Amino acid sequence: MSVPMEELKLEIVNAATGKPLGARAVPGADGALVVRDFPDEGPGPEQWRLVPAQSAQDEQALVIHDATDGKALDRPAGANGGVRRQDAADGRKSQQWRVVPVEGAAGLYFIENATDDTVLDLDPDGADENGTPVVLRAYDEDVESQRWRLVPARPERVGDLVLRWAPLDHWNGRRSWRLARSAALRPVPGATPSFSDVLLVLDRFGSDPDAGGWKSEGAAPSPGGRPGRWAGLGARLLADTTGEGRADILGLKPAKGVVTAACRGDGTFEDEERVLHPSSPASGHADLWTLADMTGGGEPAAVVLAADGVRISPRREDGTFEPAAGDPVLKAFGHGEEAGGWLADKHPRFLADTTGDGRLDIIGCHDDGVRISLQDEDGTFAPLAGDPVIKAFGHGEEAGGWLADKHPRFLADTTGDGRLDIIGCHDDGVWTSLQDEDGTFAEPLYVLDDFGTAQGWASADEHPRFLLRTTGDGTADIVGFGPHGVVIARGRGDGTFEPPKLVLNDFGTAQGWTAGKHLRLLTDVTGDGNPDIVGFGNEGVWVSHNLGDGRFEQAQLVCRGFGYDDDAGAWRIGHHPRFLADVTGDGRLDIVGFGGPGVYVARNLHRRFKTR
Repeated sequence: MSVPMEELKLEIVNAATGKPLGARAVPGADGALVVRDFPDEGPGPEQWRLVPAQSAQDEQALVIHDATDGKALDRPAGANGGVRRQDAADGRKSQQWRVVPVEGAAGLYFIENATDDTVLDLDPDGADENGTPVVLRAYDEDVESQRWRLVPARPERVGDLVLRWAPLDHWNGRRSWRLARSAALRPVPGATPSFSDVLLVLDRFGSDPDAGGWKSEGAAPSPGGRPGRWAGLGARLLADTTGEGRADILGLKPAKGVVTAACRGDGTFEDEERVLHPSSPASGHADLWTLADMTGGGEPAAVVLAADGVRISPRREDGTFEPAAGDPVLKAFGHGEEAGGWLADKHPRFLADTTGDGRLDIIGCHDDGVRISLQDEDGTFAPLAGDPVIKAFGHGEEAGGWLADKHPRFLADTTGDGRLDIIGCHDDGVWTSLQDEDGTFAEPLYVLDDFGTAQGWASADEHPRFLLRTTGDGTADIVGFGPHGVVIARGRGDGTFEPPKLVLNDFGTAQGWTAGKHLRLLTDVTGDGNPDIVGFGNEGVWVSHNLGDGRFEQAQLVCRGFGYDDDAGAWRIGHHPRFLADVTGDGRLDIVGFGGPGVYVARNLHRRFKTR
């Protein structure tokens, strides 16, 4: 686990015993600390905060504070003395600690004192009914009692309990009713942003037979509803097809092509299902589709990764797109052998402006490495060279053995020069390849030992990772939903990243969020330009606001719908796509979901948006 930020409370648990660090059952005057059991009926174990020490000599030094009274963890004065909780933190060296990851053991740490590099350990000879004393000893990598786990406190989510009428049976057989608490929650009156009730606005595009019997068979679009991610047959998504600032419904329908229901601008959609982009006779189940502005002129185009290569269809005056006919614009990046044999479950492909000229290029990670086709001023694409631009980030062993379901890869400007670099999270951590002025890419550098499977990030689905700017400084950061919550590694502006920090004790697997039940994404729902955290959880939609300085607020329930629980609609991953998109044209994101009976919308009411 990444070292938590100072705002987060956590327990410090010994790996050998599974018991947390705290005071004796009968505290002594010396403040000595032990590990011990804490009975359910009594007070819970102490919680701690890790605060950077103001030490010019040691940037990694931390002060470990008791979260309740502010007392600091202190080194004993005598040899083999018990570690204690000192009355006040005064900056002395004995109160400075380093939290050092245990190599090869994700989530475990040595806690090392800055004075003499000794580490926290246990003294079993001093154990009694009050606990096992915590002492300092010389480092020994084979001693399990020197290993510690940092366990964040439960998140302090904001939501109101719902009362229900519960039956009450009497001795004479009669029944009455009383108000009782339920497991359901609803947004508090001050939740931000505020959404309307969930309404069924269209009885089409649903998974029920009466609503079309839609079923996704290919790649799924981005949960944020933004174009640029590939969609397969049966997928439903939202995109502005007219340039009017409102998101329309799109669906990839077998034998018909892409059909649409136009947005009316009031949160509802036209009942007519119009063909937007007809399929061609050569269309297949493995084709992938997206909508993108390829030239930077503001006009979207339909882009298809077909069997024979890349096909691009311009938009007509009536708002539809030309059928995919004739030769492809590029005989590459397709799933047929003649176009390279690119497979959705092995070879990620991107549309991105890699050079800063405003036009989208095509980039893909094949077996042998990264391949790029640049778009010129005439809208034509350069044929692929014989060799990849870099023999890395590919599926084959010679290019690193990158797997689509475990190793996310990104294109982002990590240096501020306007050119996109390649960043990937492999088993051992983060690798970066910088692009130089002539468009070539440097050999990958290992820049961070986190966000990889070796550090507990099991898969791309279970632990989503993003590369985007989270503050106003213009530098791309790595954001991930890790085992213990939300982790951020700040970009330094040179292709490297600062050590990652746990910034929020929520939205992780430790708090019950799983890929099989919940969606998690980053998008700006407050209008301040910084991405907020949005999660479709059990009880509904939760939002954690970005404070703009690297911190996030505790999550608030903002919509009692679109969630996994029956009380929140019983929405299911793989059956019910959900998005945040503007369907009213007011510039604010609404919630749109494709349920069984059709399309549901919760409009953004704006009135409780925060101003910053």
